[in-house]
Amino acid sequence: MREIVRAGGVTGLAEKVDLAEEFKEASDRLGMMGLSPYEAMTYIALVAHGYGDAETIAATAGIPRTSAYKVLQSLQQKGFANSTAGRPVIYKPEPPSKMRELTESKIRETFEKLELLHEIVAERGEPQLIYTITGREKVLSKIGELLDKSSASFVISTPVFSEIRDALGKKFTNALQRGVEIEVITAPFQRVKEDVRVIRNENLLATDVISDQQRALLASLDLSACGFTDNPELSRHLQRFLDILVDASQAPAPSRVRRTPAPEAARPQPK
Repeated sequence: MREIVRAGGVTGLAEKVDLAEEFKEASDRLGMMGLSPYEAMTYIALVAHGYGDAETIAATAGIPRTSAYKVLQSLQQKGFANSTAGRPVIYKPEPPSKMRELTESKIRETFEKLELLHEIVAERGEPQLIYTITGREKVLSKIGELLDKSSASFVISTPVFSEIRDALGKKFTNALQRGVEIEVITAPFQRVKEDVRVIRNENLLATDVISDQQRALLASLDLSACGFTDNPELSRHLQRFLDILVDASQAPAPSRVRRTPAPEAARPQPK
């Protein structure tokens, strides 16, 4: 941890202040935003350096050099970093202030969806429509269960599709073989099977799943907890929300029309 303090010309600070606790707290908070421990340490190292190649960042972050490229690529996919062309590839962090604003915006969006579900439940007065599941393995297992139960359609909206695909790849293959229509809404650069419909959206924070428009799941970004319902009405409401998200993702950017100023009236020429 002290290596990060020594990075970027701040060596003297390491002897004056022990930043171990601050480093751990920042790493834990980044984990709540969906970063793995290696990703969190690497992003902190990027911020400390300002920029650097994979080897330098790996040494500062204290992660294996062999993992650095994969971790840095994942940070790029999640929008926390970018890179320059050339050799060696140089990585730069997205400014923490930008990531804070983006995360706050996405959290507001997530709670708006939760509030919508809450209002629907309150209006209908139906108890126990939403069940809570905690634990990453249990959440992934529930997503896999919904995939297995799907007979017609399966929609998943998530910025971390690659992680879910790695855990449930065989279940996706089986569902496709059964003739299930699968739609994936995910971030740019997330690899998806060619035989499913893919919509790219870089402003995703939560993981939403809808199975046959009868069952639905809403999970946190790190998949540590989720809400699940088998109520068709709630599931259709979430489906309509995702339809709006798809429409917004596919809407073309408004074109800018360059206006040519009207010519000035011709002035009479002196005789």
